[in-house]
Amino acid sequence: MTRLPIYPRLAEVRVEEALADTPVVLIHGPRQSGKTTLARRIGEPRKYTYISFDDDVALASAKADPVGFVGDLPERATLDEIQRAPWLFTTLKIAVDRRRTPGRFILTGSANVLLVPKLADSLAGRMEIVRLHPLTQCELAGRAPRFLDALFAGTFKTGSYERLGAELAERIVSGGYPAALARPVPRRRKAWYRDYIETLVQRDVRDLARIGALDALPRLLALAAAQTGRLFNVSELASPFQVSRPTIRDYVTLLERVFLLELLPPWHSNRLSRLIKTPKLHMGDTGVACALLGLDAAALARDRTTFGQLLETFVVQELRRQADAKDEPVTFHHFRDRDGVEVDLVMERGANEVAAIEVKASATVTGADFRGLRKLKDAAGKRFRAGIVLYDGTSSARFGEGLYAVPIRALWDMK
Repeated sequence: MTRLPIYPRLAEVRVEEALADTPVVLIHGPRQSGKTTLARRIGEPRKYTYISFDDDVALASAKADPVGFVGDLPERATLDEIQRAPWLFTTLKIAVDRRRTPGRFILTGSANVLLVPKLADSLAGRMEIVRLHPLTQCELAGRAPRFLDALFAGTFKTGSYERLGAELAERIVSGGYPAALARPVPRRRKAWYRDYIETLVQRDVRDLARIGALDALPRLLALAAAQTGRLFNVSELASPFQVSRPTIRDYVTLLERVFLLELLPPWHSNRLSRLIKTPKLHMGDTGVACALLGLDAAALARDRTTFGQLLETFVVQELRRQADAKDEPVTFHHFRDRDGVEVDLVMERGANEVAAIEVKASATVTGADFRGLRKLKDAAGKRFRAGIVLYDGTSSARFGEGLYAVPIRALWDMK
């Protein structure tokens, strides 16, 4: 059996800190993102007993007698793939209330319990949730994530970087799943992603919802992959299917729950009118998107429109993944008005800090590329910290107060 490389995970410190003062810690994120590896690496030295609900016997036992199952658990236990046993949340709450000691349970889940309010509420105040994403470029490079700190501080220095060039398309196509990245041959990675999508639809999605048109979901995902980085258009997604728009919305919510899709909400300001209020659609990982679209790195590099969309998703997901490792929450939005002025990514930290990024696939930047960032800067006022045009070039340079052109490589390789 091939052993996967072990990468240092940004979430590890957050899990360890939570176990020191919180009874239950949930590591949630997509299947195959490394949750089990992380839970076992943290839990085994601390003598946590490991139980997986991918084991049908363990699942049947927990279903037959939830109270007895939880009562028989040792002092510390890791319960893997907890979304397959949602009825246990209430029983775990009772057990924690009887003996409220830190670090009793590590849970992992491949479905987003935050989208199932009753589950999240049942352990409110007793559980800390740590999101584990597919690998960041920082984790792959073994570097600390410093980009967001520099962004909100507005401290980008003039300097030079090595251009990514063809390597950028390779990184987009490779995605961030450890098992896919362990395959050195690109066509084998693509095969892993295809199998992953099929397994996820047939197993996790079937567990979450009893829908009759499971065969439609891979087609819907392929359409969504073609729309990544664009405004969410339900009519376009629904047009090939004999189903209603509300049904398509339900399917999209289902795919959000298993982390395959994300909707990026619009940013609002009282200083601006005529804003577009439609969210943007992003795939959860560019490797999955490229597999669905049948793209390798060479084909992606030739298709500049799709390359631009996937590059935007690549940047959004890299920064989302880095942000979840930070102590202070960062919220993500996009900005667009009815005149077509837009900014790909707007981030807010706390109540008083706004930063923004425009993503450009080319190797050059001009003053015109800052049009949306300047409008956003005026709207944010004193809250504005920095606006960046990220591009595939070599120079980091200033384009006015708080405005910078920065090479994409700086996301994980800050000077």
